[in-house]
Amino acid sequence: MSSTPSLLLGLGVGFLITYVASRFLCLLNNQNRPPLPPGPKGLPLLGNLNDLPKPGILEAHHWLQHKELYGPISSVTVLGKSIVIINDAQLAFELLEKRSAKYSSRPKQLFASELVGWEKTIGLSPYNGRFRAMRKNLSRVIGSNKAATQFHDIQHTEMAHFLLHVLSNPDNLQEHIRKAVGAVVLKIAYGYTAESHRPDVLINMVGDCMEKFARAAVPGAFMVDMFPLLRKLPNWAPGAAFKKLARECASELSDVTEKPYAFVKHQMAQDKHEASFLSRLIETGDTDTEKNEIDKWSAMSLYTAGADTTVSAIACFFLAMVLYPEVQKHAQEEIDRIIGNDRLPTTADRDSLPYINAVVKETLRWHPVAPMGLPHESTEDDMCDGYLIPKGSMVFANIWHFTHDPDVYRDPTAFRPERFLAGDDHEPELNPEKFVFGFGRRVCPGRFLAENSLFLIVAQSLAVFNIDRSHNTDDHHDLQRQSLFQAGVVSHPSPYNASIKPRSSHHEKIIRSLEETYPWQQSDAEILESCYG
Repeated sequence: MSSTPSLLLGLGVGFLITYVASRFLCLLNNQNRPPLPPGPKGLPLLGNLNDLPKPGILEAHHWLQHKELYGPISSVTVLGKSIVIINDAQLAFELLEKRSAKYSSRPKQLFASELVGWEKTIGLSPYNGRFRAMRKNLSRVIGSNKAATQFHDIQHTEMAHFLLHVLSNPDNLQEHIRKAVGAVVLKIAYGYTAESHRPDVLINMVGDCMEKFARAAVPGAFMVDMFPLLRKLPNWAPGAAFKKLARECASELSDVTEKPYAFVKHQMAQDKHEASFLSRLIETGDTDTEKNEIDKWSAMSLYTAGADTTVSAIACFFLAMVLYPEVQKHAQEEIDRIIGNDRLPTTADRDSLPYINAVVKETLRWHPVAPMGLPHESTEDDMCDGYLIPKGSMVFANIWHFTHDPDVYRDPTAFRPERFLAGDDHEPELNPEKFVFGFGRRVCPGRFLAENSLFLIVAQSLAVFNIDRSHNTDDHHDLQRQSLFQAGVVSHPSPYNASIKPRSSHHEKIIRSLEETYPWQQSDAEILESCYG
């Protein structure tokens, strides 16, 4: 270990030489080039490292300050890497939709992508043949509203179980949301039946995995992303703690991917499998190693991305009902008038419930689950409004601002579903689905499944439950505190309290009757553990 000082000195000198050389070449190349989008002045060597969002600060709020200071498009540069921020929806569509051929890749974030392995998933994959193959797999099975209808029965079953869980233990709302969404996606992706009344190993694993991903994928979250030479530090050296964390995260990611894959292969070999997204891919032929990997990571991408984002959206809905009781009352009046009191709304009723659909849209707008989305990467030099976007730039669209732009949405911080309904004095405001599911070739392939799940939980929960402030939440200050949201690529509401009770004894009977219509199934958790060793 006595070599540590010389090793660190060598790394420092190596970094300095690399940086000076790259800056010299950059200056030579940039002598006659147009300017970058405006932004704060950086420091020598480090550039705008200190201008990145601080931990715990919602990234979208941080970057929105650039709009007032620098205009609709701005940039920072960190160690020679350009980060471009778009605070104008039309510019985002121009670049990420119309010019998607130049902006459909993902930047390599060393910690999350390479060291942990998230680059194997569709979310962080560069735009290449592997990405296109995964995208094709997902689009074929869930990429349209029509395709998604084949999973309505699964969604109805798990939403019924969700209502039963909330009835029996309303204080564990967040756990019930995660279980319901996880059970739906696991059934669709793998034909796997999750534990019904105790923690499920796969749901817990992916929850932990996605919580770490939400932090790791934020630019600047780990210094190794800015100083790649740090990866050469030995594990025992000061400053190398990130390597241990990366190994732990990589191991968790591998388990989340390999365990359900082994389960499906085992069940298919025993001819006991339920038809699922992965089993259908395997049945098309599994002799090619590359195809096996693509199939495996396609299913994993469906599961991890679909589970975490939908959990956030549903949690936002329940928070909104606590904060805006008048919306809940209006929604319940529509359900009672159109559906009645003797059954639950289903996906077949969706076109008949305009206000409920407006609640779904407002939930997606009020707090988009991915406020800044994932970064796009420019694959060639491009010009925008007279500014240069260099090849290799990270490009972020401030989705949160697009859904809160006061020029587009009246009273944008308020939860007002009626904004999406035509009235005597106004036209419906812009559908937030144009923004919240991403752009161009990177638009979320599971958006139809997510919307269906959100609609069912919104409609059925409001049909049978009253959602109110908890007795522990009495004053305005507490309510305002509850409306805060956590930082990260996927942003969840901060923990909050809610009182959830059946609307009447009749509604309680309707919930309890669901156990006969949708009986609990034996979990596959033991089989999962036995076939993966």
